[in-house]
Parts: sequence; structure tokens; C-alpha cells
Amino acid sequence: MAGGVESTAVLAATQSLLRLVRDISRTSAGGFSGDFKKDCTDLSRRIALLSHLFEEIRDFNGELDNFNSSSSSSNSSNWVSDLIISIQSAKKLLSIAANFDHKISPDGAAKKVEFQFQCVTRKLEKALANLPYDHFDISEEVQEQVDLVRGQLRRARERYGKSVNLVSQKEANFLEESAINIVNQLEIERKVETLSKDDLLNGDGQNEVVYSSENPKDSSEAVTMLNDENKKSDTPVIPDDFLCPISLELMRDPVIVSTGQTYERSYIQRWIDCGNTTCPKTQQKLRNVTLTPNYVLRSLIAQWCINHNIEQPTLLANRRLKRSDGSFRDVSEDIEAIELLVRNLSSPSLELRRSALTEIRSLSKRSTDNRIMLAEVGAIPILVSLLTSEDIITQENAVTSILNLSIYENNKGLIMLANVVPSIVQLLRVGTMETRENAAATLFSLSLANENKIIIGASGAISALVNLLENGSTRGKKDAATALFNLCLYQGNKGRAVRAGVIPVLLKMLNDASGGMVDESLTILSVLASHQEAKLAIVRASTIPLLIDLTRTGVSRNRENATSILLSLCKRDNENLECISRLGAIIPLMELARNGSDRAKRKANSLLEHLQRSREV
Repeated sequence: MAGGVESTAVLAATQSLLRLVRDISRTSAGGFSGDFKKDCTDLSRRIALLSHLFEEIRDFNGELDNFNSSSSSSNSSNWVSDLIISIQSAKKLLSIAANFDHKISPDGAAKKVEFQFQCVTRKLEKALANLPYDHFDISEEVQEQVDLVRGQLRRARERYGKSVNLVSQKEANFLEESAINIVNQLEIERKVETLSKDDLLNGDGQNEVVYSSENPKDSSEAVTMLNDENKKSDTPVIPDDFLCPISLELMRDPVIVSTGQTYERSYIQRWIDCGNTTCPKTQQKLRNVTLTPNYVLRSLIAQWCINHNIEQPTLLANRRLKRSDGSFRDVSEDIEAIELLVRNLSSPSLELRRSALTEIRSLSKRSTDNRIMLAEVGAIPILVSLLTSEDIITQENAVTSILNLSIYENNKGLIMLANVVPSIVQLLRVGTMETRENAAATLFSLSLANENKIIIGASGAISALVNLLENGSTRGKKDAATALFNLCLYQGNKGRAVRAGVIPVLLKMLNDASGGMVDESLTILSVLASHQEAKLAIVRASTIPLLIDLTRTGVSRNRENATSILLSLCKRDNENLECISRLGAIIPLMELARNGSDRAKRKANSLLEHLQRSREV
């Protein structure tokens, strides 16, 4: 009973959270003005990024029935109420600060608002840290997005804290004493930081709360704690000029747009590629879309990283390459040789192009240092252009070189910016088998960056990968399966895979033990089974009996994945529960619950509980 109440409460809470996020997004759509324009824009953008998190919690709500009583009442409601309070606080603060003008506001009001930004930021950061991610099986891409937001909040809190610490002791005391009165002084209603279970169940999103307290002592302790944290932190505050205005991250490849503003290349390029014609920071119309490298700023960032013993965004500076021990070695001669090879890629001589490409393929395979230097001298855009060559050997060597270069994490963004995906997809369809294999492997490598999953999924790559999965060589099938699995971690790609006909192909492989693709088939199915369209397709293909057999006879990993798929198929589906019960799944599930891996035990016990509840109804 407690689990059902908790499930209902969290469902209502997530709906309220999503409404709050939508409200904040609508507020920010028209832009902010006033003294705190940047603070408001940054805060609203970070909150908007949390919508996917709340959607996954809402969609996973059925799992809450599995919470035991010890984790339900107090602990769960704490993180729920903390999240609602922090985002309601942010919404109210945005309404205060959106058009704040120090010229017409009471004395000291600006410092109070800045202090509130610090408090709200800390509150939101803490609420996200306390969220029980494991209980909700949050996807990797959403988890990484939340980690990004938490990192941005932490750095913002540190910057606000630095500002507070710079004021005089008298001013600091003033801030402490006035923290609980700021809302009244600015004629904004104060609310107490508590939410009852009834408030959560009502879920009307009307409990507007700001970060304040009924007890002045609480405010004083909050300020003391914040100051103590700032004093203890040894992490240097990154200069604002070194942060990309879009991502709020340290820039690796700063470029200047026509308005004179500097951005990280990958982020401003995506902004432009989406059809935007204005400067994100100034809203001025871009006279052109030329991106000019900001070498001066890049050098300053590199030097700042060295001075503060921080890993640099790039390992190559002034033709010196950073070693693993932190020292630098001169690579001038290596770069000169690589530059000659890259120039030869554009030679009118086919033989010279082939020779240079063969050498680049070999270099890119050998070491990370070579991958860094090849990217640094501009090899990537030229290699991408060679993918459309009519020469088959050129195609094979170009796609393999790009695959090798993509192994180095920082090269992934540069490869995507060169618009590689359409050409890769074309080779995946019509290239030689070796070219198709390496094209699939390249898509897998690039899709390890979560934002690339969306771009690749929308490109038509999934249908081409399904075709390779069905008709490719043994290695081609393995590469296609790996790429499909990774792409389908993004929810939007699961439907694309189903519509591309992946389910029949996977089931064919599942029935052919000699084909060596049973592991891959089950792994992909376990990812797809949480998607409603895929779930229906799997059930219609009469897969349940085969999955039950695998829970009895498969190797350990296959038994685990088969159980996971069955659990996804049976959630909130009594017909499927009756089917697996009728087909004798209980005995192998009980065996797994006793002797399986930790994950298998958890899945088997959960499915057995579902079966037990269905019999009690």
C-alpha cells in the first residue's frame, strides 16, 4: 500500500515538475533584460535541460511499486520535495530578477538578489545530487545531461560564492541578516520550505516557494556553510571569458563570429546549422556565418590550464605535445610531415592521393599523438570530402582513417562538424563490405557522444545498419549490432529501429544459435523492450516462449537479458503476465532469483512480484 501511495505521489510530483519547467521555458522564450540578464538566462537554460530527466522518472513510475517500505515515505518524499522547492524557488527568483534595475530598486537589493542566485543554485545542485537515480533506471544519455547541469551549477555556485566572499564583513553580515527578508522587501510573497504529502498528491504546481526560511538562524547557517565550502574549494574559478556562452564550458576551439563574440566552435556551428541567423549572446543579426579561430584566446586558455595544473582542452600547443607525465615534447618535424601528407590529399594525382591516404590511415591507427596532430593540421574536413570519391580504394582508406581518428574523444566533435554523417550513411548503403563494416564502426564510435545519437538517428543510418545486420559479413553484423545498440539508448531512435524492421532480423538471429549473434540480439532487444512500439512488435512475433526457454538453458548473460526483456514486456500488461505464467516461467525465474547474477536476481524477483500481484487481483 505504501508503495502505491509513493508511486502516485512521485507521479504527481513529476507532472508538477514538468509544468514548472514548461513555465520557466515560456518565461525565458522572450529573453531577459536588466542587471541579471545572464544569470536568468543561464539558470533557465539549465532547468530546461532537466525536462528529459523528469520525463524518464514519470515514464518509469510503475517501478515505484517495487520500493520497499523503508525507502518510501521519508527518504523519497525528501528528494521529491527538495526538487519541487528548488525549481519553484528558481521560478520565483527569475520573476524577481528578470527585469531587475538597480537604479530603481532599494539600496542593497542587487546584492540580495545575487545572494539568492547563490542559494537557489546550491539548493538545485543539492536536490539533483540526492535524487535516487538507480531506482528509476535513468538512461545513460540523460544521466550525462544531468551530470553536465550539476557541473554547471557547481561552477556557478563557486562564482557566486567568490563574489560574496569579496564583500566586506559588514556587507556579509548585512546579507546574512537580510536573507530571509529579501522577498518581502521586493514585494514577493514568502513561502515556507515544506511540502506535505497532500501537496504532492494534488500536484497543482501552485505552491510557489523561494529559497528563504522562517528561522533567521537557518539563513545564517546557510551563509556560513556556503562560505566554508568556498574557502575549502581548491578548484580555481574559470575566467568568464574562457567559457563558451552557449555551453558554459571551458573552450577548446574558440572561434569569433561576425558580431565579435567568441564561442566554442562545435556549439556555435550547431546553432547556425539549426537555421539561426543571430548571435546567441547579443541577438544581433550575423552578417555572415564565417567562424574565425581565436588563436589569442586559445593560447591564453592553454597557458591558464598549465598555470593551474588543469587538463587542457587540447594537448597540442605551439607545436608541443603534452606527455602523460605533464611535460611537453617538440613535434614540429612530425607536424611538418603530416602537413605534407594532408596537402597531398588534394593532389590532382590519384596515385599521390592514394599514397598519402594509406600513410594517414596507418598513422591514425598507431597512436593518440598522431590522431591529435592529424586533427590539428586540418585533416578531418579533407578526409570527409574524400568519402564521396568515385575511387573505391580512396573510400575505404578515408572511412577507416576517420574511424581511427574518432577514437580520440576530442576529435568526435570535429568530425561531426565536418558533416560526416550523410557520407557515412551513403557508404553504409553502397560501399564495399569492408567500407560498410568500417562505416558502421565509425557511427558507433561517434554515437558514444550522446548528442550525436540524435543526429545520426535522424540521418537514415538506422535502416542502413539494419540492412547490414541482416545481410552483412560476420564482422559487419557485429559492427552493425554494436552501433544499433548504442543508438537505441536514445529513446527517439527505438521507434526508428522498429520501423526499419529490426525486430524480425533480431528474432531470426535469436533462433540461429550457430550464427553467433544470440548475445547481440538479446542485448538490443533488452534496450528496445522498454519502448511501446517495440514491445508490441516483440510480442506479436511470438517471442515470449523463446525468451522463457533462454531463461532455462541460456548462458548466464543471456538468461539475465531474457529475464530483463520479459520484465519490460510484462510491466502493466496482465495478458503477457498470464502468458509467461502459463508457459512455465516461474520455475526458471525462481532459480535465477536464487543463483543468478545480482542484476538477474533483481530482475527475476521483480518479475515474480508482478506475477504474484497479478494472481492476487
